[in-house]
Amino acid sequence: MTEEKKMQKRELNKKCGLARNPSTPPDVLAKLTSYEDACVRWGVARNPSTPPDVLAPLASDADSNVRWGVAINPSTPPEVLSKLASDAYWYARWGVAANPSTPPEVFGVVKCIIARNPSTLMQSKNQ
Repeated sequence: MTEEKKMQKRELNKKCGLARNPSTPPDVLAKLTSYEDACVRWGVARNPSTPPDVLAPLASDADSNVRWGVAINPSTPPEVLSKLASDAYWYARWGVAANPSTPPEVFGVVKCIIARNPSTLMQSKNQ
């Protein structure tokens, strides 16, 4: 591995750690949401200290693991959880169902999607 690649890897590891750290200030977490590597955005999405207004745009992230991170975050607003309840990625829907902050009516949506077609979990998983 070249020295430049090693430096890039160290920088990425540093950003990922910063994104996951609950002590990271909210303004830094907000800046990290625009980082190109999904590992960093995923860390911000999962971080319980991430403000709701920072989590909301991450619910539309192209990376499904970032959306899952938002779905399991207890700070995610109910309207965002409602959107994620019908996400194409099964793990995001599971995250909504597992989130203790999910309102009963949103939990009901996830339950209905799974009840109508229980194989959606396996179909999505195999994609």
